[in-house]
Amino acid sequence: MHASPPRPRLFGRGSWPEARRIGDLLRTETTGGLLLVAAAALALLWANSPWRAAYADLAALRLGPAALHLDLPLGTWAADGLLAIFFFVAGLELKREFVAGDLRDPRRAALPVAAAVGGMAVPALIFVAVTAAGGGAGVTGWAIPTATDIAFALAVLAVISTHLPSALRVFLLTLAVVDDLLAIVIIAVFYTSTLHWAPLLLAVVPLALFAVLVQRRVRSWWLLLPLAAATWVLMHESGVHATVAGVLLGFTVPVIRRAEGPGPGLAEHFEHRFRPLSAGVAVPVFAFFAAGVRFVGGGLRESFADEAALAVVAALVVGKFVGVLGGTWVFARFTRAELDDDLAWWDVAGLALLGGVGFTVSLLVSELAFGAGSPRDEHDD
Repeated sequence: MHASPPRPRLFGRGSWPEARRIGDLLRTETTGGLLLVAAAALALLWANSPWRAAYADLAALRLGPAALHLDLPLGTWAADGLLAIFFFVAGLELKREFVAGDLRDPRRAALPVAAAVGGMAVPALIFVAVTAAGGGAGVTGWAIPTATDIAFALAVLAVISTHLPSALRVFLLTLAVVDDLLAIVIIAVFYTSTLHWAPLLLAVVPLALFAVLVQRRVRSWWLLLPLAAATWVLMHESGVHATVAGVLLGFTVPVIRRAEGPGPGLAEHFEHRFRPLSAGVAVPVFAFFAAGVRFVGGGLRESFADEAALAVVAALVVGKFVGVLGGTWVFARFTRAELDDDLAWWDVAGLALLGGVGFTVSLLVSELAFGAGSPRDEHDD
């Protein structure tokens, strides 16, 4: 009799270079996570202090050339401009994972993708169910709880990393990146109210030139930065959220495997340059302008009574847990895979709970869903 082939393993031990890279990444993101928490706390304190009018005035301060329709409030510059850097780094990270990382193996990549899809679908369904039961006024924010926050999740991982196998850390990192990129697709498709085709098509020109230069390993900032800025401006003018430009620019950067050439590739070079800017400046500044929720004067009581706020909490706490854990379990069921010997399903359940940390993209979607002129504003009036 022939022995049956061994079952595939979930969260098996990855390669040593990948484990070392994830460890370095966790150490880098620890500082960014602390700055993110500090910025959010400062915004909450200022927005609920006697000087809260100054906070609102600062967020509404307009800067930029009006001739290009770029005389935007500082809060909008943070959401549309600085977050483009965040998504550029996310695009680089995901491309590196799938081209040169352990996830270039489709069997390894399928697991975090399946978990990410489950972790987006279930929270969205829970959000819709809760808001529909409350009258449906906030249903436009269904995408708020879909994304896992990379900075917060990695900051927590940096604390507990000594007790977590490297394969689980790679899984959560990839899950968070896929979450955010799926969320930006949702933003582009579902939260684009008016689409202007002329600037959208024109944006292909600087994007293509940028791609040609980086494919030729050009690193000159005075060539690349104007092309990236032009892509961002035209994407902003098209009506598509400008952070999509960051993702597309990140995808154009070539990634090399170690066997294909000596030294770091261009994607590694850009990630090394821009990740500190993203984690240390872009995301904390965005958090400062987006997290200033007013609790004084009945604001806290109104928040707990709001069906959209309750839906977000239920979707992140329950939906993410069920979606990520359920997606992983379904994947294991259909592939007949088994957990690695060092892991139990309790470990996966804890990671699924950590996936419910939503902040950066959740705040971005919240602004798009419930901003000026949204159905929710009309209801509140």
